[in-house]
Amino acid sequence: MGQLIEVSNVSHRYDRHLVLEDVSFSIDEGAFVGLVGPNGSGKTTIIKLLLGLEKLQKGSIEAFDKPIQKFANKGHISFVSQKANSFNRGFPATAKEVVGMGLTSKIGYFKPSQKKLEYLIFEALDLVNMMEYANTNIGDLSGGQQQRVFIARAIVNKPSLLILDEPTVGVDTENVENFYKLLSDLNKQLGISLILVSHDIGSITTHVTDLLCLNKTIHYHGNPSDFESMTDEQRSQLYGHDMHTITHDH
Repeated sequence: MGQLIEVSNVSHRYDRHLVLEDVSFSIDEGAFVGLVGPNGSGKTTIIKLLLGLEKLQKGSIEAFDKPIQKFANKGHISFVSQKANSFNRGFPATAKEVVGMGLTSKIGYFKPSQKKLEYLIFEALDLVNMMEYANTNIGDLSGGQQQRVFIARAIVNKPSLLILDEPTVGVDTENVENFYKLLSDLNKQLGISLILVSHDIGSITTHVTDLLCLNKTIHYHGNPSDFESMTDEQRSQLYGHDMHTITHDH
């Protein structure tokens, strides 16, 4: 597999406030990247730049050797935000209808048949183990189940890159590990590259293939096991910020 994303010397500011400074990193096809950093570290800004929602001020971002704006706007990148914590439970739509909303880009001059569209919807629901809830109203699902439906909506178009922003917000603690395993399975089964934004360093390192630590600049980008083997003091020095690692029992 080749290189999917190349971020080179990106700096960004809001008014006089510098949020990203000379940020460079690359993401290979099929990688599962854990993006971690304290509040205000620039994680949201780099995600907006990858999604083409923020205009580049300095540096470059390319996907498959093309400017990210051309790539992101073609449906090759999907995004799942912290929906479970803020979703309107009164929204009148079933799980399969919500997933179908992700097929907008396929409905155009060469519109697939209704049968084909339904196949794609059910395929996506099956991949996130939500087939039995296809006809259930989205508001009647738990936070974790809703997030699975939103992931199904994000992957129904078969994107090259899926970005998830703190997806376990609103998910019961006992289901968080299963949720991370689901993402890992999707990464391996579909070959979709993933970027998982999280504060839960202690848990995601057992699932991601690459760890990217951002705090205005890149402080670490590499194997998560190497990062795990460091002492808290070493990590804090490397990271440029005191770190709190959450430990989970497995």
